[in-house]
Amino acid sequence: MAPKRCTRSGAGDAKKTRKMLTIKEKIGGDADEGNADEGVVDSDDPQPSTSSASSAPATFTASKGWFDRFQRRYGLKSVSLHGEAASADTGAAENFVRRIFKDLIAEGGYRPEQVFNMDETGLFWKRMPSRTFLMQDEAKAPGFKAMKDRVTLIMCGNAAGFLMKPGLIYKSRNPRALKNRNKNALPVYWMHNPKAWITKPLMRDWFHQCFIPQVKDYLAAKGLNFKVLLLMDNAGGHDDLAHEHDGVQVEFLPPNTTSLIQPMDQGIIRAFKALYTRNSLGSIVEAMDADQNFTLKAYWRQYTIASCLKNIQSALMDMKSQTMNACWRKLWPEVVNYHRGFAPEEIQDAAVQNSVKLAQALGGEGFVDMTPEEVNGLLDEHGLPLTDKDLEELTRSASEEEEVEGAEESEEEEDVGLTLERLAEMNRTAAHLQRMAELWDPNMTRSIHFKVSLDNTIAPYRAMLASKRKRTNNCP
Repeated sequence: MAPKRCTRSGAGDAKKTRKMLTIKEKIGGDADEGNADEGVVDSDDPQPSTSSASSAPATFTASKGWFDRFQRRYGLKSVSLHGEAASADTGAAENFVRRIFKDLIAEGGYRPEQVFNMDETGLFWKRMPSRTFLMQDEAKAPGFKAMKDRVTLIMCGNAAGFLMKPGLIYKSRNPRALKNRNKNALPVYWMHNPKAWITKPLMRDWFHQCFIPQVKDYLAAKGLNFKVLLLMDNAGGHDDLAHEHDGVQVEFLPPNTTSLIQPMDQGIIRAFKALYTRNSLGSIVEAMDADQNFTLKAYWRQYTIASCLKNIQSALMDMKSQTMNACWRKLWPEVVNYHRGFAPEEIQDAAVQNSVKLAQALGGEGFVDMTPEEVNGLLDEHGLPLTDKDLEELTRSASEEEEVEGAEESEEEEDVGLTLERLAEMNRTAAHLQRMAELWDPNMTRSIHFKVSLDNTIAPYRAMLASKRKRTNNCP
């Protein structure tokens, strides 16, 4: 007897059903509810059907959770090519490393402490991943978008691992958040430009007023002569500083090589931005823990350029000399001391993972389920250029801010800052905290350690209070 054939309405349909269920389990099980049946393809009939019932194109809408799991399953990552990376000149880079750079070091007799590299980078200082409700609300708001407010940072360090105080270019000279602040006592060297980007005059300003003084102090403390090699790329805003100062030799890297061999481009800047993101989220969590009436939207409205500077300073303090030294591995591997756990990539990865945990602690749409891929995507966005329209809006907002500053400066205001009364209040508060720890903490060793630490911290303000009281008492 001939074997019994399976009809299309029998075993064939059962076979197709099993295959469709398998596909649904792989795709639809993780997709949004209601979309599980969409996008299922009949593997027995790969050719498009001519029937009217199946003429509509199949669609598939995946949830974010499905997409994240899909990326992890197949090891997919978002890779962005910044600047020259897409057209890097490997031949010129190899020639510079093997011949030109070695000749520069040998002829000049430079030590790692005397060889510096600088590069600038953009930082969207008030931006979170786009899926968070903060950014979604910002996108709907009228007027200038704070998430497009950008600063330019000039980062510079040497092969021994010394990271200098960075230069910072903001859109306005004296923003309201920094009113009455001593610009010389900021964690950055402050500069301004309506578009917040580097120009040749600002480059010369940074070189003479920021770079030279810091390097002189650094080399003097090391007992080394003021003899410096400064490496830069040939970006448009970089002026020729070759003969600007005795003892400083300025050399430009070959075009299209910075992504390959420029030390500051070998993970340092990206690690710094990851730390800045982590610190921004950390400051929000701290504020939430300290205030029972905390709301994230209200906090974010009060996040100013002053808040940004605090998180920049924290990020700089977290950048270790071993990490800065490690970024020279492509250009000058002989001077790199390889320390496990301090590579720029390791610092970045740790900061990204911590950012995810902090976001989850905050909760809310886009935070509670934030992923490392989203944080890395945010780091990529810092390197994106602003459109002409964005730059126009940024310039307009800078002009408006300058007008407000001018109007406020024309008004007589009461004396602010560290007055005698405020210094006295600060010292009274410190003494009160010490008494609270002494009375309430059952661990005497810890309370004593706290008292000593607070004494050291408050010492400069105690000295200022004593000096002001002395001057006041001596006044006729």
